[in-house]
Amino acid sequence: MKRTLALGGIAAGLLASAAIAAPAQADTPKDVETTTLAQTNFAAKQVVQYWIGEHFANLVGATPYAVETKVAAKNVGKYPTAATDKPGVVGSSGDQKAATGKIKNINLPRTVGKVFFVGADGKNHWCTATSVQNQYKNLVATAGHCVYDTVANKGTLDNWVFIPGYYEGKAPWGIYVGKTAYTHDDFSVFEDGDKNYAFVTVYNGVEVTNIKSDKVRNWVDNRRFETKALAEKAKKDLETKETGWSGEIVEVKDWHNLATDKNESWKKFVSVDESNFWTFARLASKNELVTLVRGTSTEWTNRQGTAGIVIERINREAYGNTQDDYFWSEDGKALYFKKDNGFYKATFWALYDLDYKLTGHIVDVTLKDKGSLGSNVGGQGLAYNQKFGAQPVFIFGYPSGAHKDGNYAFTGKTLKWAYGKPGAYADSSKKAEALQGVKTSFTGEGALGSAWLLKYSNTKRLGYLNGVTTGVADTDGNDRYDLSVSPYFDGETYEVYKAAAGNWSGKIV
Repeated sequence: MKRTLALGGIAAGLLASAAIAAPAQADTPKDVETTTLAQTNFAAKQVVQYWIGEHFANLVGATPYAVETKVAAKNVGKYPTAATDKPGVVGSSGDQKAATGKIKNINLPRTVGKVFFVGADGKNHWCTATSVQNQYKNLVATAGHCVYDTVANKGTLDNWVFIPGYYEGKAPWGIYVGKTAYTHDDFSVFEDGDKNYAFVTVYNGVEVTNIKSDKVRNWVDNRRFETKALAEKAKKDLETKETGWSGEIVEVKDWHNLATDKNESWKKFVSVDESNFWTFARLASKNELVTLVRGTSTEWTNRQGTAGIVIERINREAYGNTQDDYFWSEDGKALYFKKDNGFYKATFWALYDLDYKLTGHIVDVTLKDKGSLGSNVGGQGLAYNQKFGAQPVFIFGYPSGAHKDGNYAFTGKTLKWAYGKPGAYADSSKKAEALQGVKTSFTGEGALGSAWLLKYSNTKRLGYLNGVTTGVADTDGNDRYDLSVSPYFDGETYEVYKAAAGNWSGKIV
């Protein structure tokens, strides 16, 4: 099953990329879900603009993703079934021998960084991810739910970018916009925890060399459109400019256009308050309201049927403890007055015409091509169908968030590592029967997608990716997380990797 979604609110095909002789793309196996992220160069540029605008505010303000981080992992002793395929590896960008001896100081990998995206809650979040070796040097691996929206089930997460070595708004090796996401069909369709991993092809990295941000030009910002279609046309005109535009269409109530002929943009009766009552129709002064009173209640409508007044008699208590002959309510939505020792409340309604305008910023960004991801930071190899638990792994990630007891052991700002031999675990609530788990103190928020590396070389900073963190557990009940879990990488993992690895991305600029 395949589906295509645009990333960052840019309509698919809004602006076609320049014609480039791209390498042939790999065929996609039937069990691999393929989802387009940023389909065009322009769409990718818009994603960059989203994250770097307003002095990188969206990047700096992003919070660690906290979706499905807690698991109820149960130690099952050994795997329920053995791998049916032969063990295999894909070499890293600097294929190396296994590390030997005890390593006291760990040189952290340059391949690991953060992926940023807009979550199902509409807020900016991040996970951990790593660069993986392939022929086009354009591949990122992370947890499946750091790519696919398992909360709202609406496809991939929006505005997806990878920044290796990210630290407080800094992108030392560039910003890499996701182009296409590859997940196992069992995860994207059935949310199978044993297939909770994803591989994402990314465009060449970009470096921001200059940013200019202005309010939308006056000819747009001060102009109202009678229909949404006209506003959409103006929006598209801005979006297809070289500079690009970031903003939205907003509705504007037009109180000054109460024409006799009602049209389809007119809205139903609304409560009118003091701020606009006297300007939109000049219905009546206080003295004229008094003349309208007939018995206990009165309704009056103007000749066009576009505005009216409702007057009702109230008791002294409802009028309040005041000697004023008339006054507005605190919320400005009703006028109280007296007549012949009686107390009255007048409320007002009006139809209004709905116009539209554009709000936002035109962003002029100068980007410089940084080359492919793998050429800048290298790429980890891939290991699959390995003998379970036979070799220890290093885990690299950005743990954040609190333990269950409220203790914050990690900030999520700097890359951390853990080390250990995996054990066999399962969590039926996540439909996961073949998880590998390593004893760590990592908290789950931010650590999702952390790279599990076999045979990590401390000198080359490279190894073989053999898992990604998909959750953490408290196995001894002391309210501190003590276990990180990952799906076991098998032959089906390799098939997803292979489908992604054979696809070229190209440049943004």
